Amino acid sequence: MRVILQRVSYGSVVIDGDTVGEIDHGFVVLVGIKHDDTAADLNYLVDKIRGMRIFTDSQGRFNDSLEDVSGALLIISQFTLYADTRKGKRPGFTESARPETAIPLYEQCIAKFKSHAIPVQCGVFGADMKVTIHNDGPVTIMLDSEDKVKR
Repeated sequence: MRVILQRVSYGSVVIDGDTVGEIDHGFVVLVGIKHDDTAADLNYLVDKIRGMRIFTDSQGRFNDSLEDVSGALLIISQFTLYADTRKGKRPGFTESARPETAIPLYEQCIAKFKSHAIPVQCGVFGADMKVTIHNDGPVTIMLDSEDKVKR
């Protein structure tokens, strides 16, 4: 599972002219799900995102987490995070999970954050979405569940 995490002062998602999700302060989370991802990949990234200290404290240092600043999440499915661009000019997406695999993991991701009392807004899986991101900093972090430390 791959995530682009952006610290934002504002984020929204619009589908067919209607705003379906909007946050003022927190993270926009672009989520790519690979064909062989599991609940373990999801759990790793949820814990990582919850604890990610990329909000500034009173000294201007990255010391505060999403929960420390009472931030919200805007979660957007993004199969293109697994684009294979090694050959030619048109990306391939064979590593991206098919909807029957990706949708349940995407829904579990949303539920898991909500279970931690984090305010969550989200897009609609597979929809043509217009996403507004007011990146704060800018701060953008890429996370990949394949990077987890094996013990």
